[in-house]
Amino acid sequence: MEIKKPAMAGTLESSDCQVTVEPGNGSVEFSLESAVINQYGNQIRKVVLQTLENLDVKDVKISVVDKGALDCTIKARVEGAVFRSVDQIEDIPWGGAIR
Repeated sequence: MEIKKPAMAGTLESSDCQVTVEPGNGSVEFSLESAVINQYGNQIRKVVLQTLENLDVKDVKISVVDKGALDCTIKARVEGAVFRSVDQIEDIPWGGAIR
């Protein structure tokens, strides 16, 4: 899947995260801001990169501002931002169809 335009999903509320994606420069560029980066940074990174891999996204700048989101929330926010960036508004495989 090719990122076509900048897009965002999520909020800065507690227990959520805000994910921003934009077209990349030939690779995945990941940045993370979180109060719990020392405890959960590696897990957050793993969830984000696995979700991008499942969506076949290989060229993206992705920024995550975490406010204590669970893995399922992080995955949903990444999926939402990616689908918005490619203008996919129909036939979205929600509900675990993306592996």
